[in-house]
Amino acid sequence: MADIVICEFMDEAIARQALTAFDLRYDPSLVDNRAALLASLSDARAIIVRNRTQVDAELLENAPKLEAVGRLGVGLDNIDLEMCKARNVAVYPATGANDLAVAEYVISAALSLLRGAWQASPEVIGGKWPRGANIGREASGRRFGLIGFGSIARQVARRAAALGMEVAAYDPYLPGEDSAWSDVDSVSLQELAETSDVVSIHVPLTKETRNIIDAGFIGRMKNDAILINAARGGVVDEQALTAALRSGRLGGAALDVFASEPVDAEGGKSFADIPNLMLTPHIAGITEESNVRVSRLTAENVASHLQK
Repeated sequence: MADIVICEFMDEAIARQALTAFDLRYDPSLVDNRAALLASLSDARAIIVRNRTQVDAELLENAPKLEAVGRLGVGLDNIDLEMCKARNVAVYPATGANDLAVAEYVISAALSLLRGAWQASPEVIGGKWPRGANIGREASGRRFGLIGFGSIARQVARRAAALGMEVAAYDPYLPGEDSAWSDVDSVSLQELAETSDVVSIHVPLTKETRNIIDAGFIGRMKNDAILINAARGGVVDEQALTAALRSGRLGGAALDVFASEPVDAEGGKSFADIPNLMLTPHIAGITEESNVRVSRLTAENVASHLQK
């Protein structure tokens, strides 16, 4: 049996290079076969996961030798941290390794939805020339609101400011005297909703943040505002969002994360036929470059822990 089990995709070459001292099982299909995953952990000293593998009591009970969990990303809502702590299992997120990828995704989504030109493709292909309906809006001079102002949000803020946008953020956990606020307005959640042209979410999924974007928040947003969620599914009330988009209450939205992943056929029906809604399969933090950085950092963290 393997010392280290990798049950979701990463850069395999980097994993094998960094973990050459260990017996390694790299099998991304295990995330979709819970029984096989649990059976593979009897001798495992470490497991490397992304966001779909539930590192819960059941998994830990089937991994009696487990010492470390490597997380290919930063969100930890799929990992029972209290149970890991009680079992003396260390958890290593890939902090900072995919910040740039997420920030670029958020900015590209904002620009795409503001301009709206991408929606014209079918008509142009069909011989139509809908110029008046696709002139869109500029980013410059608009207000970019960030919910949460950690490292990724700060990367977004710098890029939004470079586009000529005014940036505001809501983060009750960041002290007012922190230097991060020097070029960004600190506002309440209500003010952010009411004054932002683009709202982007950058918070973990917790009891406090679940459905933080609900019908009440959306009702306070500008009628042509844009909402982007590349943080965690569950922080947005998807039913309230799709209702607002269908009624013309919002200018658009981009979702990279969902309350239930992957979205099944039945769940997907709620998102169908909304032209100003962009959906992507939880890939904001995954680019060719970030996958290398995340894979290397995670593998090195796990190797370092096991070699202590």
